[in-house]
Amino acid sequence: MGDLSAALNKYNLEIYQSPVNPKKMAGLLQRILDKTISGKLAKTVFESMWETGEEADTIIEQNGLKQVTDISAIETIIDSVMASNPQQLADYREGKEALFGYFVGQVMKLSKGKANPQHVNELLKKKMHP
Repeated sequence: MGDLSAALNKYNLEIYQSPVNPKKMAGLLQRILDKTISGKLAKTVFESMWETGEEADTIIEQNGLKQVTDISAIETIIDSVMASNPQQLADYREGKEALFGYFVGQVMKLSKGKANPQHVNELLKKKMHP
């Protein structure tokens, strides 16, 4: 993991001196694999692990960082974003496909980065093409 190497270099530490031991790193990687957190949120969790020495699960729970995978919750956010941006939606539907990224960004912003990006993309594609 690049973040581990960067932190070791920053603090001039050897791998065996890392406050994030292999067991803790494995716990973090497992939460990425099981989609509890996204790769982006994993960076935040790693930084907290480095600073506090806590396990990934503890940090995720304490900070409410679990990724939103509930389809209906994501759809609600998407509906809100679409309703709040009628002109951008109309422009997108008229062919300005670059606006898709704008909508993804707005959904991620409203979800505070917690919405599962894959679900966001799939649901947006369906909802934006009536």
